[in-house]
Amino acid sequence: MNLNSFDNIYFIGVGGIGMSALANYFHKKNKKVSGYDKTQTNITDSLISMGIEIVFRDDYFSISKEFTNPESTLVIITPAIPKSNSILNFFKSRGFKIIKRAEALGLITNNTKCLAIAGTHGKTTTTSILAHLMFESNQKGTAFIGGISENYKSNFIHNGCDFTVVEADEFDKSFLELKPDLACITSIDADHLDIYGNETKLNNAFKEFSDLLPTKNKLFVHDSVNLPGVSYGVGTSTDYSAQNLSIHNGTYIFDLKTPKTIFKGLKFLIPGKHNLSNAVVAFAMALESGCNAINLRSALESYRGVERRFTYKIKTNDFVFIDDYAHHPKEIDAVRNTINEIYPDKKTTAVFQPHLFTRTKDFADEFAVSLSKFDTVLLLDIYAARELPIQGVTSKWLLHKINAKKKKLVTKDKLIKTILKIDNPVLVTMGAGDIDAEVKSITKSLQNE
Repeated sequence: MNLNSFDNIYFIGVGGIGMSALANYFHKKNKKVSGYDKTQTNITDSLISMGIEIVFRDDYFSISKEFTNPESTLVIITPAIPKSNSILNFFKSRGFKIIKRAEALGLITNNTKCLAIAGTHGKTTTTSILAHLMFESNQKGTAFIGGISENYKSNFIHNGCDFTVVEADEFDKSFLELKPDLACITSIDADHLDIYGNETKLNNAFKEFSDLLPTKNKLFVHDSVNLPGVSYGVGTSTDYSAQNLSIHNGTYIFDLKTPKTIFKGLKFLIPGKHNLSNAVVAFAMALESGCNAINLRSALESYRGVERRFTYKIKTNDFVFIDDYAHHPKEIDAVRNTINEIYPDKKTTAVFQPHLFTRTKDFADEFAVSLSKFDTVLLLDIYAARELPIQGVTSKWLLHKINAKKKKLVTKDKLIKTILKIDNPVLVTMGAGDIDAEVKSITKSLQNE
């Protein structure tokens, strides 16, 4: 299919982090772009400010007339859209070409050098680091990021068409739509079992993804990933490894060992050894893409992170408030380990909003173990997203499994009041649902307090 044969692009679920980046891309390609989303957010406001028309009611009468011709309009959907959506069914009933976001991304990357970041954790951070390294090295390309880059204040970066940096998402087997020229796999942990059924099928999908590479020396794999490729890690005997690690004023200083040389005294400002591991593979992929090592050194030091990835909302000598996207037990563990590294022996309050009934059910015991490592746990109701409730799977059920010294089920309207009663010097909010909408109010209340 030729994307250039369509003048108009209509997005169903346009406010999603991946969909909005695509909408931005087509807008810059001078396509007429419009879309639907159920919720107005900062992301949709940003798209509207560009001149993109967005509606927030599921009503096919809201579709502008110019988007009602199947010959000139392509429809792009997110897998999270329910089959009952009336706008979707309008386009289906009239024979419009409808493709998923992953297929659109695959078509876009076909004519460029595709640098793909896969893995159950770390995709967004690694993608944003690699994109920053490439752009700071004067490479001409485009990046689709699954979060808002702090350097660019956007999830979409564009200054050419030589390469494309993309997240290779395992959800719905989306990453199999890509044709990567260079890729990495940051991790493979059980997740999305509602899609795959079991961990073996998930592992097989990652194996299929690895087979998409032209050769195995174009695939970088974390030390924990049991697939052939160029290995990397932190303090490991891998092909690429961060070694001689030290921390000065919150900054990592390390040597990067490569198969050919050692780059001494590199600096990386983002806390967490999991993030340092992401920096290692991003640096390696940028080197493999022909970037100058001198440029990469300064670019790495100037990287500022991604919103909701260990993002400080308040940082004083006496109190810190951190917000993070963590929604899987392994990610929660990474957040906890980072807090322990930076603030050892300080009591921490964790506010967690479980994401999806299926994920909560599949990993309830693992969630309980991870959350029990915090001194105080405040648990919000499960964020359903695309799912219907599962009988017996509730936050109250999960709370009973948690062994933290202090734990409580809290509603959003009482969250701030509850937080203000706790004296712990470290607070972290975690989750992939809509907990981020509470962060601004929490921050303001804590600052006033």
